[in-house]
Amino acid sequence: MLRSVILAASRSSQVERLVATAPFTRDVVRRFVAGTGTDDALRATRELVADGLTVTLDNLGEDTVTPDQATATRDEYLALLRALDAAGLTPAAEVSVKLSALGQRFDEQLAYDNARAICVAADEAGTTVTLDMEDHTTTDSTLDTLVKLRKDHPSTGAVLQAYLRRTESDCRELAGAGSRVRLCKGAYAEPESVAYQSAREVDKSYVRCLNVLMSGAGYPMLATHDPRLIAIGEDRARWFDRGPGEFEFQMLYGIRPEEQARLAGEGYTVRTYLPYGEDWYGYLMRRLAERPANLVFFGRALASKK
Repeated sequence: MLRSVILAASRSSQVERLVATAPFTRDVVRRFVAGTGTDDALRATRELVADGLTVTLDNLGEDTVTPDQATATRDEYLALLRALDAAGLTPAAEVSVKLSALGQRFDEQLAYDNARAICVAADEAGTTVTLDMEDHTTTDSTLDTLVKLRKDHPSTGAVLQAYLRRTESDCRELAGAGSRVRLCKGAYAEPESVAYQSAREVDKSYVRCLNVLMSGAGYPMLATHDPRLIAIGEDRARWFDRGPGEFEFQMLYGIRPEEQARLAGEGYTVRTYLPYGEDWYGYLMRRLAERPANLVFFGRALASKK
């Protein structure tokens, strides 16, 4: 119930205005978002890489409704990749891209062309691109675009969401040699017809999908903050004889940083998902929906007078 309320709030312009203008919101956002511009993203990336972590950067924004907006998003990624390369932060830092931000919802060809340009720039910078997954209505389109991009850019990563009923099958399709696949739980409100509704069902699906990816020939990227699922991931890696360089853990910026440091210290590749940009509100609310315990931190920060 709480998750549904938070997701509903993420779509409310009134709640957005309330949160954006509340005292100390900036301090709360700073925990989860690197900042609003490229310089902020580079600063946070340097800090994370210096701590032994790898990074995937997301320029926030998915409500693109015009070709000009899609082109602006593409150009921001091109500039970011050039800056990462010039700063010597690749290949430790890659980028995550939402096709909706590149025009997917109104022109799939435009979105593909923009994504291809970003992949070319990533190749030139010596790094990779991962296509973020969004709500279930875009899954087929996103996977179709992935197939096309991989013809010339085989390292392009996929994202699959364990709460969707179809995902175990998708994992089997994408578990081939060289295939980079991020497995996450999922953070959008979805109908029961396409998605598991209870946390227990989602967790069980995650483990089934994890086993498919770990037993395959690809490169699994386990995106979770759940201690049980992390432990299962470590166990499955041993079971399938995967070394630390044959899979990775991924976690969000600002969530469980001590655990990220612990795993990195034990030799695992740990990639921090680092968002930046002006459109932070929807991202923040989905993070709260994924892990409602974050509301405690959020509430304390808003109530603080310091």
